[in-house]
Formats: sequence, structure tokens, C-alpha cells
Amino acid sequence: MSRSGGLQYKTDRGPSLAACRAVRRGHFITFEGGEGTGKSTQAKLLAARLKSLGIDVLLTREPGGSPGAEAVRHVLLSGAAKPLGPYAEAILFAAARDDHVRSVIRPALEQGTWVVSDRFADSTRVYQGVLGNVDPNLIRRLEHITIGGTRPDLTFILDLPADIGLKRAVRRRGSRPRDRFEAEGLAFHRKLREAYLELAEHEPERCMVIDASAHMTKIASVIWALVDARLHPAETPSELENAVS
Repeated sequence: MSRSGGLQYKTDRGPSLAACRAVRRGHFITFEGGEGTGKSTQAKLLAARLKSLGIDVLLTREPGGSPGAEAVRHVLLSGAAKPLGPYAEAILFAAARDDHVRSVIRPALEQGTWVVSDRFADSTRVYQGVLGNVDPNLIRRLEHITIGGTRPDLTFILDLPADIGLKRAVRRRGSRPRDRFEAEGLAFHRKLREAYLELAEHEPERCMVIDASAHMTKIASVIWALVDARLHPAETPSELENAVS
């Protein structure tokens, strides 16, 4: 047996893939914004580009992303929890996030996988905290319990006038019924946009506001430039390189 950097492995076989990848934590990128801003599309495009470099990537979403969290997602987005009030919704989101972080996100990051998530804790800050008037102390406490130090390295806030975003959401939805938050009025979504922009002002090192009115390929190029400049994906060893290093 040989010891290197706190890792043990058999010298005749070399380090295992899991051991090599554990040396460098994966990066965590989240997408936020109002309805119809294109978060899901841009998250998919970014994940695909990272994978093209040979980087191991996990694409996930909230609410959801794990079996337990997906069950809670249905309760939340169907509107079944709305009569219980924003405090109950905040707690349900926290329960889903706790399962998501513990069973999916944190293990992936510890293995060196990059995680790209369509929404994360900022959504609770904005939807339930700002618009639902849930006590900020409770929001912070729920974050501390559910995510601890597992926080995004970079967050993209896709910004679009609320009326345009809602029209996009209608086209995307087609004949399917509106979900819990799409069904809110225009005033709600305008306040939502303001809350996200205020969040970005308070955390400028992490949160990048992206103009979501441009064509999706141009938006993707802007996002990639920021990821490249901040997280240097080209310098990340690929899974194959890790396996033989």
C-alpha cells in the first residue's frame, strides 16, 4: 500500500478512479430567474458544453433532483401546499432540498463531478422569503440545516421583463395547466424580478445577471465566457485523464 495526499491505494494497480477524482471537488453552478426566462434551456446547454470537454457533469433541478425531492415537487407545483401558506411551503422546499443535497449534489461534488442545477436555495429566498414574507431568520436557518457549506460557486440569474417571461411560459406550457407559481398574477412576477436583481446586488461575486431577451445561443455564449473566466473548465482533468494519472 502507498499513501499520497491522504489517499491510500495499491501501488501495483495505481489509484482508483474514485480516489483520483476525490482530490479535486467539482464545481457547483446554479440557474435562477423568473418564469419563462430560459433557465432550463441554458442549464442543459452549459452541461452539454462541459461534457464536450470530458468533464463529468450532473444536470439536476429543484424542486426535485432526487426520488424524495421529486415526490415533494408534485405537492408544491400542483398547488396542493398553497393553502398551508408560505411558511409551510418554505419548509417543504427545505425538506426536498435536504434530500437532494444529501443524496445527489454533495456526493457528486465530492467525487469531482460538476453540478449544474436549474434552481437552488436562492429560489426559496426569493419566492418564499421576499414574496411570501417568510421571516428571513427562518430562511437562513433552513439554509444552514439543509445545505450547510454546499453552496454554488457561480449563479446565473436570467433576467427578463415579467410580461415577456409569462408569455414565453404560456408558449412552453402548451395545453398543460399552469403550475403553482406560473398561475400568480403579473404584479407577483414583477416583484419576483426585482427580488432577484436585488439578490444579485447583494452577492455580486457569485450572482451574474444575464439578459435573457437575446437569442439562446448568444446567451449561452455569454454564460460560457463567464464560466470559462471564473472556473477554468479547460484546466479540469477529464474522467479518463484522472483514471490513468
